[in-house]
Amino acid sequence: MLEPSMREPGEKLRLGAFFNPTGHHVASWRHPQSQADAGVNFDHYVEIARTAERAKMDMVFLADNTSVREAHPEALARSAQYIANMEPITLLSALAGLTSRIGLVATASTSYNEPYHVARKFASLDHISKGRAGWNLVTSGQPTDAFNFSRDEHYEHGIRYGRAREFAQVVTGLWDSWDDDAFIRDKASGIFLDPAKVHRLDHRGEWFKVRGPLNVPRAPQGRPVIVQAGGSEDMIRVAAEFAEVIFCAPLSLKQGQAFYAELKGRLAQHGRSPGEMKIMPGLSPIVGRTRAEADEKQRHLDELTHPIVAREILSTILGDQDLTRYDMDGPMPQLVPTKISSQGGFALIMDMARKGNLTLRQTAQMVAGARGKFVLRGTPEHVADVMEEWFRAGACDGFNVMPPYLPGALDDFTSMVIPELQRRGLFRTEYEGRTLRENLGLARPESRHRKGGAAVAAE
Repeated sequence: MLEPSMREPGEKLRLGAFFNPTGHHVASWRHPQSQADAGVNFDHYVEIARTAERAKMDMVFLADNTSVREAHPEALARSAQYIANMEPITLLSALAGLTSRIGLVATASTSYNEPYHVARKFASLDHISKGRAGWNLVTSGQPTDAFNFSRDEHYEHGIRYGRAREFAQVVTGLWDSWDDDAFIRDKASGIFLDPAKVHRLDHRGEWFKVRGPLNVPRAPQGRPVIVQAGGSEDMIRVAAEFAEVIFCAPLSLKQGQAFYAELKGRLAQHGRSPGEMKIMPGLSPIVGRTRAEADEKQRHLDELTHPIVAREILSTILGDQDLTRYDMDGPMPQLVPTKISSQGGFALIMDMARKGNLTLRQTAQMVAGARGKFVLRGTPEHVADVMEEWFRAGACDGFNVMPPYLPGALDDFTSMVIPELQRRGLFRTEYEGRTLRENLGLARPESRHRKGGAAVAAE
């Protein structure tokens, strides 16, 4: 197992703010401190992005769906989880002009995009934001996505990640199309660029044929930060080669330590050091000034959850399992993964249900609350205690904070927990730099066409 001491001396917690529009609890849209129309309310996103930036969080993160999920009609009627929201890169480009330091990370699936489009959009976002862009490299997990992209069937898990690896190779290659000093823009001499400093990719692979070069100059960060989410073996193989930030879902300290050691231990195979990747488990905090207040907040949220909605969320997370044939108050059924299941998430949930002797209703209730992520309830001191324990025990480099309802729960976390983390010296009081890489402590990668492509320290 990797020791926490392998971090850079004095390294602090990294904190992302994962914005599911109304919040991560399945019933969040009904909460009095949530914004029910959040998915299409730009002012709402401005408010929560600025709150996260005032708290000096590293980044905001927007997930994405490319289809409306199929669901039981009553679940569809009662939940805000099934409807696609604003396209995230467009939204982050607008937020870039209204923020100045916080990182801006969005999902773009490798299953139903083209590498050139993704490379161009995120390079553009990096220029717009002056170096704050990040790409969450994922494969699509919803079978309904296929029907919107001229396919009758969704890609199987292993195929999706084979395509994803080649996709990432193309995108990172396109981001090195131009040397940093390629554009001279000298009005007196009339020389705009140096043709010797542009590089065609000429990629020909199993999935893609891309000539290049990209028609956007090299990004301020060298390239946007690459993020990945998940925990399957296929995901880990791709992440060890490309990812710089990992969003994951361990539900216990022991699971977090095992995942941390496994993934960071793979980096050397690709000539990478442990410090080149930040692992940030999902954390859904319910914070109260007292434990009783936090418990009451949890109880109120759970009372707002319809059991059919909870069952449908569980079904989706487990890979579209048919759970309607099981007794809600009977034991959690012993299931096997489907071809679209997230392998890591499936194993964690089934293990949790087995060890806790949970019923289907209990499993659905626990999973639906934060959609399979770690829920931490208590006082600011207790939440900070657990975060510190994970950080010091080598289970994470920080957390991807998933407020159960927005904006209320984000306000609670930033006003109560972050000051406690700062008091302990675990979290910054000011940003270290202006780019996402600088604030994460990640080096700026030099182009593969110069000096062998080695990373260089951020200025």
